[in-house]
Amino acid sequence: MKKLSILSVLVLCLFLVSSTANATGFRTEFNNYQISQVDDLFMGKKVKAVWKLSYSNNEIPVTVIKRKTLEGTEYIVRSKFFEVCYAATAKGFGTRPVRRSYCDVPKKICRAVINQEQMQRQQIITPNKVDDEKALGLIACYLPDLLNDGYTHLLN
Repeated sequence: MKKLSILSVLVLCLFLVSSTANATGFRTEFNNYQISQVDDLFMGKKVKAVWKLSYSNNEIPVTVIKRKTLEGTEYIVRSKFFEVCYAATAKGFGTRPVRRSYCDVPKKICRAVINQEQMQRQQIITPNKVDDEKALGLIACYLPDLLNDGYTHLLN
C-alpha cells in the first residue's frame, strides 16, 4: 500500500509538472515589438516602402515590403526561412501566399515554417480599410500565430 501511494504521488507530480510546462508553453509572448522604416532604399517602382519588424534585440528582424498592385496593397513579410503576404484589398486585410515572381524562400521550407490552418484563418483579419500604421500593427500582432510551434524562435 505504501508503494502504491508513493507511486501515485510521483505520477501526480509528473502530471502537474508536465501540464504546467504546457500551460506556459514553448511559445514566447510577442507583446513587445519594434517597427522601423528603412530609408534611402531603392527597390524598384512597385516597392513603396520597407520596414524592419523585430520582437527582440537579439535576432535578425523580419522585413516588411510594401508593394502596390492592381488589387490593392501587399505587405510581403520576409525572413531567411519564411515569407508570407498580407494584402489590403477591397475584401479586407489578410494573408495570402506570396506570388511566385516575388518568392525568395524555397516553397518547401516556407510550408514547414508557416502553419497552413492559421494561414486560412487569417485570410480576412479585418474587412475595414487599413493604412500603413494599422497594417504593420496587425502584421506584428498576427505574425507569431502564423508560425508553427517549432519555429517561433525565428522571431525572438
